[in-house]
This record gives sequence, C-alpha cells and structure tokens, in this order.
Amino acid sequence: MDERTRRGGRPRRSSAEVLADAAAELFLEQGYGRTTVDQIAARAGVSRATFFNYFPAKSDVMWLELDAAVAALPELLAASTEPSPVRAVEDALLAAARAHDPERVPWAVAQAEVMGIGAELVASVAARVTSQHAAVAAFVGRRTGEQAGALWPQTVSGAMLGAAAAAFGVWVADGVGRRALVEYVAAALTPVVAGLDAR
Repeated sequence: MDERTRRGGRPRRSSAEVLADAAAELFLEQGYGRTTVDQIAARAGVSRATFFNYFPAKSDVMWLELDAAVAALPELLAASTEPSPVRAVEDALLAAARAHDPERVPWAVAQAEVMGIGAELVASVAARVTSQHAAVAAFVGRRTGEQAGALWPQTVSGAMLGAAAAAFGVWVADGVGRRALVEYVAAALTPVVAGLDAR
C-alpha cells in the first residue's frame, strides 16, 4: 500500500497542505493582513520553523498548487517529443492541468476580497506567472532556434499562458459545479493553438 494512504484508503495530507488549509481558514476569519505566520503554524499544529521549511513567506502559502505546476512545467516541456513547439506547450499545460487535484481550489483567488489580500495577491501571482512565461519562451526559443526574448517565443508563451490562466480563473469561479480543470484549459487552448500552429 502507498505510504501516503491511510487505512481507509484516503491519501494522507502533507504538512504543506495542512498549512495551506490553516492559512486559508485564518485569512477568511480575520483577513490576510491580520494573520501571522505564528497563527498559521499554531492552527496547523506545527512550529514556526516547520512553516518556513515549506514556504519562504506568508504569501507563498496561497500558491501551493500553482508552485507545483510551475516547477513541473520545464520538465514536461523537456520530455516532449511533439515536433510542433506550440503543440508541445499545449500538451505540457494540459498535463499540468490534469495533474491538479480537483479538491485543491486556490482560496486566495476564489475569496480574495473576503480575505483582504488585494495587492499582495497581485504581487505574489505576478512572480509565478513571470516564471512560467520564461520557461515556455525559453523552450519555444530552443525549438525554433530563436532567442527566448524574440517576438515569436514571447508571443507563443504569452498567448498560451494567458488562455490557460483565463481557463483557471473560470474554473475557480464556477464553484461546486465545476468540471475537471483540464476541460477548461483544453477549451481555452484549442483556438489559440490552432491559430499559432498555422504559422
């Protein structure tokens, strides 16, 4: 039996997930600004040091799943044997969406106003989007023999990640009736990929 599986068959929650859930509860109860790392750690039943083993800063606790997707993207792209770089990016984004746990909804996005996150949300997500954009543009540049900063790699990266981000936002907003994330991402990417791949 998988060591992450409890006797009842449910996966054991990681400390990072426990911390993320504790933070979400506190942000909803008292707002992001009034919540401290010490309070999050106490709610999760761990030490302050344990919190910083998983998250460099309080804002990072909001992005557990997004950070996993960002980390996986370069490996997914590098492993692709798809001859079209555009289709390879599509495959990688779909794989990342497929791997996303449907029960892990980013409350920082869904309840940003209630949590009072505001500018902190924008700043923390911007760094992550920049990282994804750089990874995709570098991949397209390698495949096409262009610099990552050239127009075509930048266009492919911006268009495809923009479509995937839009799909993610709609998925979050759809609430309890939401379908699998990969369905939203596939629907958003299909027309974008068709246009880009026709180049």
